[in-house]
Amino acid sequence: MREKVITVTVELKSRNNYDYENRIKELKELVESSGGEAAASVTAPRDRIDSRTYVGSGKLEEIKDQMEKLDAHTIIFNHELSGSQMKNLENTLDAKIVDRTNLILDIFATRAKTKEAVLQVELAQLKYRLPRLIGYRDYLSREGAGIGTRGPGEQKLELDRRVIQRQMSQIKKQLEQVENTRQITRNKRIKNPIPQISIIGYTNAGKSTIAKAFLGEEGEVFDAKDQLFHTLDTTLRKVKLNEFREIVLSDTVGFIEDLPTFLIEAFKSTLEEIRYADLILEVVDSNNDNVDIQRETTRALLRDMDIQIPVLTVFNKVDLLERREEFLYADIEDKIFISALDPKDILRLKEKIEEILAKDEKKRSLLIPYEDQEILYNLLKNFKTEGMEYVEEGASITVFMNDASFLKYKKYERVKDSDNL
Repeated sequence: MREKVITVTVELKSRNNYDYENRIKELKELVESSGGEAAASVTAPRDRIDSRTYVGSGKLEEIKDQMEKLDAHTIIFNHELSGSQMKNLENTLDAKIVDRTNLILDIFATRAKTKEAVLQVELAQLKYRLPRLIGYRDYLSREGAGIGTRGPGEQKLELDRRVIQRQMSQIKKQLEQVENTRQITRNKRIKNPIPQISIIGYTNAGKSTIAKAFLGEEGEVFDAKDQLFHTLDTTLRKVKLNEFREIVLSDTVGFIEDLPTFLIEAFKSTLEEIRYADLILEVVDSNNDNVDIQRETTRALLRDMDIQIPVLTVFNKVDLLERREEFLYADIEDKIFISALDPKDILRLKEKIEEILAKDEKKRSLLIPYEDQEILYNLLKNFKTEGMEYVEEGASITVFMNDASFLKYKKYERVKDSDNL
């Protein structure tokens, strides 16, 4: 039986233009993703936040009535609570209190698969717990488990500040070792001429579905499901873009509005993959009412990481739209409208990616000596070529490549006799 949950959202009058309806809908989706059942939703319009209970005494009575009517004992707030607020709410309502941040952490905990993701989630949970030890003492003494209690450390939820700080130091050291290994792999990839494409975007926009479609029968590595935060671990796979170009495709963790800063920091090493991309695919759920907020959330993270890489905005799920012209966004130079479930649209997306990658490419005349035939093999495999012929010194070939790639092969540049006159 799924855990019954009552969600609570405070609607501040000072934010009268804010779309609270979508915020409430998103919280319900988060509850469903965590395995719970959003049985009721309570809204509390207020001039300011109540310092003791966040919602005030009047709304607490309404929440109590809903708890009794629905036999629900888990209350999830659509905001981040302090330790003292959690303690006061638990004492007043005699219920398990979970805030939005802890709910997201809980979902991350159930999704973590690799050693790195498990460590990252545990570190984030400890950072969250550290300033809330007062509220957590009562919270963790309650019977049962469920939403808000899961994660790598659920077998032994420490409440001692010094123990938590020591655990955090140990996890950081382990993550440094993982990052050192990752950096060695990155350095090898940087020397490889294959372009890397990073897929980013709001959670559940369809990133993994697109990645899976690119791989075809091998796409099971990108496990796509209609769930928030289904993908945590960055997955990299070599993909055949067309007959003359391969790419490395990377799928990343989805973003969400007001994602806790420490959670972004915990996954920063994973997100660093974006920095090494030749092109970013920003996947947008064009059927979502808050598409602009979702786009800004994604772009804000790119700005915070100071990433300045070409971006192709992919408006996904257009098959669910009634009027596509509402999503033209004339200010976006590189964009495409697709359904990730339509093979023809995936083909159009691949063609658009090729168009962008080839935009700065020029014809380069190279002469590859016979002793460097591995170089010739890499060129034929990873670049568009034409007019290859074997001459006395080696293989003469014309290759289409941009300036960055050409630097790796400049020593093979063929100097025509006319250039020496």
